[in-house]
Amino acid sequence: MKAKKKKRQDDFQKVKLKVGKKKPRADNATNTTFRTRGICLPEQLKRDTSGPTTHRQLGINELLSQLHHYSANVKHSALLGLKELLSLSPSLLDQHLSRLLSEVAAVLTDKDGNVRVAATRVLRFVAQSVPAERVAPFFPLLSAHLSCAMTHIEPGIQEDAMNVLDIFLEHYPSLLASRPAVLLTNFLELISHKQSSGGPRKAQDARGRTWTLSVHPDRSMTSQQWRLSVLLRLGNFLQAVVEERPTEEGDLSVRTEGVFGSSGKGRLTPLNLNWEELICKKIDVKVYENSGAKPTPHSNFKLRPEVDPGGVGSEGLDSAETVQSFAGTLVPLLLEVWVEACAGDCTWNTTEGAYLLTPDAMSVMFQVLSILQLLRKLPTQRENLDALDAWFRKEYLGDFKQHFMKNFPYGLRDTPKHKRKVDLKRSKQTVTLPAPTVEPLALNITLCQVMVSLSQKQGPGHEADGDWLSPLRAFVRDTLGNGVKLSYRQLHMLLGTVWKMVLTQRSRAVTEELLAAVYIYYKQKNLPLQTRSLLLSFYSKLYLQEQGHAHIARSKVLCQWLASLPVQLSQLGHRNPALSAQLIVSIQAAASRGNKDLLNSLQTYACRLYAPQDGVVVLLPAESQQQMVQLLYFLPRIPQLLLANLSGCCSTGRISAGLAASLIRILHFRSSLSGWSAGSQEAALQDVDYISFLFSTLTGFSSEHLSALQEDETALLPSPLSPLCLYQTPLEQFTHHWDIVEEVCHCLETIGSKSQSFDILQNGIFRYLMKLEVVPDSMAAGLLRAVSRLLDLSTLPVEQVLRFLSQCCLSLLVLLVFLQQHAPMETNHKREAIWSSCVTALSSIPRLLRIVLQSMHVGDLSAEELPQFGQILSMLLQHTPLHNQLLANAVLLQELIQNLTRYSRGAPREQWLTDLLYCYSITVAHGSSAHRGSMTLRDMY
Repeated sequence: MKAKKKKRQDDFQKVKLKVGKKKPRADNATNTTFRTRGICLPEQLKRDTSGPTTHRQLGINELLSQLHHYSANVKHSALLGLKELLSLSPSLLDQHLSRLLSEVAAVLTDKDGNVRVAATRVLRFVAQSVPAERVAPFFPLLSAHLSCAMTHIEPGIQEDAMNVLDIFLEHYPSLLASRPAVLLTNFLELISHKQSSGGPRKAQDARGRTWTLSVHPDRSMTSQQWRLSVLLRLGNFLQAVVEERPTEEGDLSVRTEGVFGSSGKGRLTPLNLNWEELICKKIDVKVYENSGAKPTPHSNFKLRPEVDPGGVGSEGLDSAETVQSFAGTLVPLLLEVWVEACAGDCTWNTTEGAYLLTPDAMSVMFQVLSILQLLRKLPTQRENLDALDAWFRKEYLGDFKQHFMKNFPYGLRDTPKHKRKVDLKRSKQTVTLPAPTVEPLALNITLCQVMVSLSQKQGPGHEADGDWLSPLRAFVRDTLGNGVKLSYRQLHMLLGTVWKMVLTQRSRAVTEELLAAVYIYYKQKNLPLQTRSLLLSFYSKLYLQEQGHAHIARSKVLCQWLASLPVQLSQLGHRNPALSAQLIVSIQAAASRGNKDLLNSLQTYACRLYAPQDGVVVLLPAESQQQMVQLLYFLPRIPQLLLANLSGCCSTGRISAGLAASLIRILHFRSSLSGWSAGSQEAALQDVDYISFLFSTLTGFSSEHLSALQEDETALLPSPLSPLCLYQTPLEQFTHHWDIVEEVCHCLETIGSKSQSFDILQNGIFRYLMKLEVVPDSMAAGLLRAVSRLLDLSTLPVEQVLRFLSQCCLSLLVLLVFLQQHAPMETNHKREAIWSSCVTALSSIPRLLRIVLQSMHVGDLSAEELPQFGQILSMLLQHTPLHNQLLANAVLLQELIQNLTRYSRGAPREQWLTDLLYCYSITVAHGSSAHRGSMTLRDMY
């Protein structure tokens, strides 16, 4: 036994080490006596030089692949490198946009906060560089990642998702608004959660509400701050939905946001349809029954049925039922948010300071009211809007009066700010709210608009709303009447509130009270153009409502406003053409309805408005000029001074020839000489004044201008060949006057018999024009044109007038030769008009050609004038309609040609004389045997 025990002990006996002896080698010792050599692979160490890289020599493919790394630091540095690379090479966005958006959007739900912040910065850079139409194909993927981030279980990811939502709302609102169904549900889940079916609060909710506010203690902000942040984004999203939605033109009188703007022009845009795309739901088109030029929005017919797969509806928020379904969940939550916000104010339960709110409570209430206001604007059709307003009134009017109207109007409570020691570690964790500071005025105006939209038209069978509308009406009246400085948006909302009150209250006293307050604001000086235009549009459209509303008809304030429009137009002039055009539209609408106050005011300032030098009618653009001319049809009286101004407007060329012709026609219809009457409307102008207007317009120059021309040294001096001093009018003025002459002649032909019109014209020429020494060429041509059209065969001109017309004709012929020699191309139209007027007068006026030929004295002509005289005779001989008149005066014509040949005998025969003799031989020598026998070619030479 002892031997076996001793043997077992020897097996496990410890080895004793002795000093100075080498340590024995262990059995499991590693042999380290091997050598190593490095293996070099040059191909793997090469960098990708095919594209741009960062300062770390990383390309875009490497950076995008690093976003899948497990390390948060690697992903963070990859996102920083992406922003650096895209900043240096923006062209990479076009090449790698699809992969870039998908990879970056995937890390929006990363568990590391720095990675999410870096991804948000990259998305912001992409949104600032890429337009919406290029992102549209990839936006469903971005929207899906955004929804995942908004509904994530981690509070930090939800908070960062709000920043991504801000980027999309800023740069891609239309793309975001096209997918409202899922996002609206996500907004609800951010501040609330669904109650369980067997919960203890099931019996407490009589309205069947299944959503309640949620509280998350792990957030970096308070519950009230988080809800305010979410409500701010929800309001911006609903605003984007409303702005991107097409509106109907018929809804302008109902919508408070689009009542008085200039939107909704009613243009029809053609749309090309592809049936394959329509079946695949790539485009959305609604077809209405019997649409014609204007589709009827009341039809329920649609091209194909739409299935609602989601909570809000795939078709969007167009129908009242869809909006009611969403509002039924959201509005109770909004009321709970407001109740919790105002419960923290210590002064809320006191009576004195109950209307004072802290800045946080005021911001919460403003966002709640803004969302309620946007919910009402979601339906696009009028019947849906009316149904939604009725539903809001039925369901929530009592709650709104209890929670909102109890302490209206609200004010801001001054809270003393105490200096505290800043905890840097805690301040870094606190998230700042993006909500701006809300002013009490903006809050009260928004509350007015929300509450007034719930009012209904007063009448039998309807409940009166005077008890809770009275403080709203008093606030609107005081705000507008006391000169409070308002922004354009605030004024827009107040005018929408006034519009709704006037149309629903149906009380003349309420209407006068509100319109008087608006008129006080309207009369303020130095209002911006946009504000002044908004007020004008409000009054103008409200005036158009007076036919169907007895309490608006003949309103004293509206009549006072209408009477002030002409004087405003005369003072404004051309300094602001857009505002002047809006004033003219309002004046035209009231004038067409026969408003006496406006017509009397327009009559008073008509001479100033239609002044030929600085009047509105000659300073404004062509469209406004046409409207001003149309206003002449509604003037009660057109006095002599106004007719003189109108004649000057036609003659000076400040308005177009077509518009001047329209003006002359309107005055012609307003006179008794036209034989046309409109009902019991009396003639607006005297016959004598109208005839004077036509004569002044026919001459084309005022008496003052003609007097000044008598001293003009630029006119062509008289000569033996040209008996009158002709003033050459510019080509543009001559053409303008020639078109007006045609219209004046047409009016003179229709006022009675031609003989009476000719006697009037002959008398005017005899009294006012024969004493002139300098005559404009446009006036001389116009007179010849008018006399030739009005002259009757039974009437002959008096000798003095006939000689004056012959002088005009001969002087114009000399001018015609002068223009052919010096400016043949530039004055083509002018030469045609002069020649037409001369030959028409010579062929239609008896004895005019004989007097013209008698006034040609060859012996008094100089050597330079002989070719001109010969050219004039050649032109007359070549004109076929004058052959009969020339044959009748063959003896006189023969004598002129003999004298002309005699005075030109000394020099070699020129071409003009050869042409003249040839024309004479063709027209006269071969045209009559008697005249051919009396003079042979031998005698002529």
